[in-house]
Amino acid sequence: MPAKRSTGRSSTTKTKTTKVGGTEQIQARIQDRSRGRVARVRAVPVDVRGRAKKLVKAALARRLGRLVGRALAAAGEAEAEMTLSLVDDDEIRALNRDWRETDQPTDVLSFSMREGEGGELHPELLGDVVISVETAARQAEDAGKTLEAELLHLAVHGLAHLCGYDHATEAEEKVMFGWEAELRERALAAEDAT
Repeated sequence: MPAKRSTGRSSTTKTKTTKVGGTEQIQARIQDRSRGRVARVRAVPVDVRGRAKKLVKAALARRLGRLVGRALAAAGEAEAEMTLSLVDDDEIRALNRDWRETDQPTDVLSFSMREGEGGELHPELLGDVVISVETAARQAEDAGKTLEAELLHLAVHGLAHLCGYDHATEAEEKVMFGWEAELRERALAAEDAT
């Protein structure tokens, strides 16, 4: 069942950067006009591993973490915890083989912490999104997009799966992809406002 979503607009009012355990955390106060409340927005932790380190510089990882944090807030999950891992084709192939029984690389995998046995124990834990940067780079080149745009697209796609969306049918795909586009637009607008 898809998560409920807000159609209201948000505007950034304040941004602060701090170091927490060696990880840069970006927090912003977002005024959600549709509900009249202020929510804190944290950057999503981004872990870059393997050959992905050659393609993703620190500045891109930080910006992507901020954007995904803003998308998380736009999805109504500002208090939820999620992680984003940027890996190479070898690592995602192994994950795809072990978890989906498909022995080939893919672009993105989502691992929900809210599904299955014990999923209700820690509702603040949303889950993990893993993206193959090598696959994303090929897809970006084929589509004439930047790597950043493709990584944001895939991260928000993974986030939508974590929020309960799927695209098994045309109707589900239309709803999910429309919601993803709205999340990306709101994340980028909030980032540009800072």
